[in-house]
Amino acid sequence: MLSENIKSVRISKGLSQEELAIKLNVVRQTVSKWERGLSVPDSEMLISISEVLETPVSVLLGETIKENDPEDLKAISEKLEVINLQLARQNASRRRVLHWGFILMSALIVLIFIIIVIGGSPYQDWDLSDPELAVAGTFMHAFEFVYVRIAPFALIGTLVGAILTRRRD
Repeated sequence: MLSENIKSVRISKGLSQEELAIKLNVVRQTVSKWERGLSVPDSEMLISISEVLETPVSVLLGETIKENDPEDLKAISEKLEVINLQLARQNASRRRVLHWGFILMSALIVLIFIIIVIGGSPYQDWDLSDPELAVAGTFMHAFEFVYVRIAPFALIGTLVGAILTRRRD
């Protein structure tokens, strides 16, 4: 069993006898003898083999490792294909939501800008000697001041976002 397991795990890891021997600092013939059952590695070497093959010692000493059944591989690949399709649909859905979100944000930015331009600054005609109107006027002026300076950059960002998230066929 040990001989079959060493060979099976080595092959599954894509290592030749020579490569395994180099990693273990032994000659290739030693690995060949282990795999043919002509000799058995000592306990320290068995631990080294398990580390190199990234396999627990119990697996090396246990029952024969079962080769992968082509039917099992087919079932796994079908499940992976279904998962990939689901992920692709989720990504497409997220992209669509982001795309329309960017478009709506762009429209909102333009709409607010139009309202500010058409509406002028009506709060400047207020009697700002009243403390409540003074505070409200200050907040409205600050909003307008910041919005007019930030809105062009936000608009460019949302337009770029809408372009980058559009559907590619």
